[in-house]
Amino acid sequence: MDLRLRAPKALHGTIRLPASKSISNRMLLLRVLSGGKIALHNISDCDDTRAMELGVRSEKIVNSKLSNSKCIDVGAAGTAMRFLTAYFASTPCDVVITGSERMRHRPIGVLVEALRSLGADISYEGEEGFPPLHIKGRPLDGGTLRMAGSVSSQYVSALLMVAPTMRQGLTLTLEGDIISRPYINMTVSLMRRFGITVEEPDDTTFRVAPGEYSGSDYTIENDWSAASYWYEMLALADEGEVVLEGLFEDSLQGDSCVRHLFEPLGVSTEFNERGAVIQKKDPPLYPSLVWRGVYADFPDLWHSPYKGERGGGLGLSLSECPDLAQTMVATCCGMGVPFRFSGLQSLRIKETDRLLALRQELGKLGYDVREEEDGVLESSLLTPHSSLLTPNSIATYDDHRMAMCMAPLAILHDGLVINDAQVVSKSYPTFWEDLKSVGYAIEQL
Repeated sequence: MDLRLRAPKALHGTIRLPASKSISNRMLLLRVLSGGKIALHNISDCDDTRAMELGVRSEKIVNSKLSNSKCIDVGAAGTAMRFLTAYFASTPCDVVITGSERMRHRPIGVLVEALRSLGADISYEGEEGFPPLHIKGRPLDGGTLRMAGSVSSQYVSALLMVAPTMRQGLTLTLEGDIISRPYINMTVSLMRRFGITVEEPDDTTFRVAPGEYSGSDYTIENDWSAASYWYEMLALADEGEVVLEGLFEDSLQGDSCVRHLFEPLGVSTEFNERGAVIQKKDPPLYPSLVWRGVYADFPDLWHSPYKGERGGGLGLSLSECPDLAQTMVATCCGMGVPFRFSGLQSLRIKETDRLLALRQELGKLGYDVREEEDGVLESSLLTPHSSLLTPNSIATYDDHRMAMCMAPLAILHDGLVINDAQVVSKSYPTFWEDLKSVGYAIEQL
């Protein structure tokens, strides 16, 4: 499905964002590990979460047919692939887990080797280090494990969540730089919420004792990652105010930092009983000074302000919130703000190579985005409101975030075409309907 977009210059409306898929996928696993004692409310209704839910439900069938391997296809759901690999490895079953063509080229060897060292029986059905995986699940011994912190945080979360089922529990030490730390913190917070003791004797070690998850009701908050596209739209619009329902100021989600990142880009955030109210403001006259002053409290995120060829710009590490990278890059391009974003190594192994995809598709619109070194995107000379240079449509590479980060640029590029727009169903199925509700004219081609 290809869509042509014509966007309004002013945005006003109320949006009910989807539930957080990051929390939903974790809670689906904790629910089954609790023996069904956790009652969940407001579960995300998207492709990734449906894949996770299918996986944990299929396990009941697997247990009744131990003599036959059951094949479970998670499609493009990377979270489900990693969480279910750890779950099946630690649960009596015989299962083959596979996914889409892209999934079969996304590495999983680090997680497999970690689980094997803890007693798991996992073999590769095809290329070494990649799905599909044949898993003969059984209770794991557990013990001590050291693993690089620079690989996917989902590997860490997967191991931690199943750790209470291991005979010896698990002491996990991460080595080197730790990426996406807020997602690990989310996992630990949820485990503690449901009765598991997780000790952190230092910044790199997690100690989980054997135990059982307790039960209670739990309502999942809405998705801050999805909110980021609305921040982008307001930053690019002439004026507007949007209410984003179901967002909490005190959030488990690391991507809630988006409200801080967009303040210097002219979008303010206030909270009321409905959620977050975001409003277009005038960007600061001297943005580099504002970034230096306002974000003194965020040393892990903010570099010294980046000086581009036209003056002050934005220097930022996104290693703790990589899902915001596409939004930030597209916004800065549209606003003409020079930038240097680091900590993006993990974007190469997402739904697509997101670093390459951003450079190629933004290049079609006249924006010069360069990869200066591994995991760093930079643009030092940007002209806002660049005219559409070619008639090419925007490719989405089977990546929901490519579709959603490029759509706001229709505010500047009238008639922008998004190819394969249905990919948003991976995390935000109502995205296009929500855009229509604030005045986007959307034509299916």
